[in-house]
Amino acid sequence: MNTELFYLTLSAGLTIVLWLPYVLARIGSQGMTDAMGYPENPPAPPAWARRSERVHLNMVENLAPFAVLVLVAQIIGVSTELTVLGAMLFFWARIVHAVVFIVGIPYLRTLAFFVSWLGMALIFYALVV
Repeated sequence: MNTELFYLTLSAGLTIVLWLPYVLARIGSQGMTDAMGYPENPPAPPAWARRSERVHLNMVENLAPFAVLVLVAQIIGVSTELTVLGAMLFFWARIVHAVVFIVGIPYLRTLAFFVSWLGMALIFYALVV
């Protein structure tokens, strides 16, 4: 497995586990039975849990274009310093994005998101130039 596929795999794994914090918060505030059902008036989740849900949804939205770029690079046999750097930037920036988003640090969250976007832009550039 090359570096780009490795970071795509790690990114998929991150996406798989990012739902855990908000689900655990829901179980903690509602109990297992209500969390698994559809209570009529569930308590509002804490702010960090709402942010956790948003970070998961954001990762799902960004995983798709990242995966397409990495897979296209694999199919056409492009693996350069730019594609490797792009994949690494995407993954590590998404880790930072998740942590600072859940903790609630607004400016670092935006910076981390931009760095992950830059990672995808580098891969795109390597593919089209």
